[in-house]
Amino acid sequence: MEAAAREAGAVAEQAAQRKVEQYRYAFPNYCFQPIAVDNLGAMNSSAVDFINTGTLGRRILSVSGEDKESVFLFQRISVTIQRFNSIVVRVFSL
Repeated sequence: MEAAAREAGAVAEQAAQRKVEQYRYAFPNYCFQPIAVDNLGAMNSSAVDFINTGTLGRRILSVSGEDKESVFLFQRISVTIQRFNSIVVRVFSL
């Protein structure tokens, strides 16, 4: 928790690293890219790179031709997290 107090997104980075270590040998023929998002919206840096300019970003751009498509994906991820959080709050407040 000390890292969370020192740097924005540190918790997301730690969560992503734990997932990489957990699934390192599970799927050796696939590229595993964790996407970890902090409560305040910070995302791990490797996921940001993957979506913006990495493999996923390049493929989305080549298919859609829309420069802002990666921005739209970030927005969809954000909305999905907000919806999930609202469901969790409703379920646990019963």
